[in-house]
Amino acid sequence: MTRPVPQTVPQFRVSMARDASDLMAAQRLRYDVFVRELGGGGTLVDHDAGLERDRYDPFFDHLLLHDETSGQVVGVYRMLRGDQARAAGQFYSEDEYDLSVLHRSGRNLLELGRSCLHPDYRGGMAMHHLWSALAAYVAEHRIDILFGVASFHGTDIAALAPPLSLLHQRHLAPPDLRVRARAASFQTMDLIPESLLDRRAAMLQVPALIKAYLRLGGVVGEGAWIDRTFNTTDVCLVMDTAQMNPRQSRIYTPRAGA
Repeated sequence: MTRPVPQTVPQFRVSMARDASDLMAAQRLRYDVFVRELGGGGTLVDHDAGLERDRYDPFFDHLLLHDETSGQVVGVYRMLRGDQARAAGQFYSEDEYDLSVLHRSGRNLLELGRSCLHPDYRGGMAMHHLWSALAAYVAEHRIDILFGVASFHGTDIAALAPPLSLLHQRHLAPPDLRVRARAASFQTMDLIPESLLDRRAAMLQVPALIKAYLRLGGVVGEGAWIDRTFNTTDVCLVMDTAQMNPRQSRIYTPRAGA
């Protein structure tokens, strides 16, 4: 990572990307996290410029989290509504998951993706600021269902068997939200019998972002997707905003004046 450790209390500001410079700032942070830190790749990744990008970027809206004390973009989120997906030809995650059940619902969909924070800002208030801005966006566009792929680092299924089994057994989506990983790289998640699973140890392996979605009432689709390009094992998270956990939703709902 090239950015310095913050020496003062961060002063956060969230904005939407408005021009090519804003988008490049998001792609630069994504490169730091997804390529340099996690070993990912992709056909449109620009290693010379240090930019992680793909063909969908022009269609997404991009949330940027700024630290005004350093002048840096330290967090990003990208969002794709149904109308934007139609312009792009599909949702990004449709390469990995069959979303037919969501399309048939007739409800307003929003795909989330490429969420990341600079490591110096993890574990604090940074993600809360991004989620508060996301909540305002959801309200503005009257979104009913949030979804998107979230990743475990690595593709060693034996090592990931406990958390994948836990997600399948305890957090599988109901039939009306149950998207399914496509056959080309489908990986069953029901790998360890529930009677033999150490649920506490398994949950410790679940990435923090996935845990946050689960606390809000998120559920997972059927099957994982092995993404060797990005060196990840992906699950599809789906959240019905009408069913959101009211107690935990305080971390997602924007505060007055925020």
